[in-house]
Amino acid sequence: MPLNDTGRGRRSGDLFLPDFCTPGAVLAVVLVAELVALVLAIASSPGGLAFWDGLARLSLFLLWLALLSAAALCAIRPRLAALSPAAVTAVAMILVIGIVAVVSAAAWWAGRWWAGLPAVLSAPAGSGPASFVLKNVTVAGIVTGLLLRYFWVTAQWRKNVEAEARARIDALQARMRPHFLFNSMNTIAALTRADARLAEEAVEDLADLFRASLSDAAATVTLKEELELTRIYQRIEQHRLGDRLRVEWRVEGLPMRARVPALSIQPLVENAIYHGIEPLADGGTVRVEGRYDEATGLVEVAVENPLPGQGRSTPREGNRIALANLVERFDLAWGGKASVAAATDDGTYRVTLRFPGSEEAP
Repeated sequence: MPLNDTGRGRRSGDLFLPDFCTPGAVLAVVLVAELVALVLAIASSPGGLAFWDGLARLSLFLLWLALLSAAALCAIRPRLAALSPAAVTAVAMILVIGIVAVVSAAAWWAGRWWAGLPAVLSAPAGSGPASFVLKNVTVAGIVTGLLLRYFWVTAQWRKNVEAEARARIDALQARMRPHFLFNSMNTIAALTRADARLAEEAVEDLADLFRASLSDAAATVTLKEELELTRIYQRIEQHRLGDRLRVEWRVEGLPMRARVPALSIQPLVENAIYHGIEPLADGGTVRVEGRYDEATGLVEVAVENPLPGQGRSTPREGNRIALANLVERFDLAWGGKASVAAATDDGTYRVTLRFPGSEEAP
C-alpha cells in the first residue's frame, strides 16, 4: 500500500476496502473466521474431544472479533472514503487491533471471574491477561495487514482492468464508419438541390449524431435520449434509402428514465440497416422491440433485421465489432447483471440487450 498518497476528496468507489455493509461481505468474513479457527484448532489440539472443544472455543472467539471489526468498518466507511490509502490503512489497523485487544481482555477476565461460564468461553489455562492480549493483538495485526494488502492489490488490479476496458471502448466508439459519412454527405448534397429544408434538417441530425458519437464513452444517457438518437439516425438513412427502409418501433411501456451507456441501441440499428436492408433490392423492415420485467427489474430491447442471401447464419465483421463493443461496455457498467445476445432464426438476425432499469447511472 502506498504511503505517499495524500490525496483527498476521493469518491467512495475509489476506496480499496470492500463494503462490509453488504451481506456477501459479511458471509465472507464469517467463512474466513471459521477457516482460521479450523486451521488453529488442527494445529493446537491433540485430537478427539479436545479438538472439538478447541474448535468451538476458537470459532466463538474469532466470530466475535471478525463481526465486530466488520461492523466497525461498515460504520466508518463514509468517512474513510475521503482519506488517502495510507490513512485508510492506519485507521483500519488501529480499529481492528483495538477491538481485538478489548475483546481479548474481556474474554480473559470473564473466564476467570465466572466459574460457571461454559468451557468454550474460558481463557486458556496458564496465560496471564497481558500475554493473552498481546498474542491475539500480534496475530490480528499480521492477519489484518495481509488482508489490507490483498484488498489494495485487488483494487488496483480492478482499476487497471477497467482503465484498459475503457481505453478499448474509446477506440471502438471513436471509429466512425466512412461509408456512413460519405453516404450521408452525398444524401445531403442531393437534398440541397431538391429540398433545402430537408437538407438543413439532415445536417442538424448528422451534427447531433456525431456529437453523441464523440462524447465520453463512459457517459450514460436516459433510455429516452438513446431512443431519440436512434430515431435521428433512422431519419438520416431514410433520406437515402426512402421506401426501402421501414422501421417498426414497439417500445411502449419501457422505463424511459432508465440510464444506459450512450450509443447502446443506435449501433444495432445501424448494423441492421447496413447488413440487413442495404443488400436487399426491395429493402426490408427493422424491428425495435422492448419490454420491462417488473419482477426482475430488467429492461429488454431487441433489434431484428432480415438476413440477405440464402444460408447466411453468422454476422459479418461489422456486427461482431459492434457486439464486442456492447459486451465490454455492458460488463463494465453492470457486470453480470446485463447481457448481450445475438441469434439467427428463420431468415432474421436478432440482437437482444438486457440491463437493469435503474434511474441511477451504472
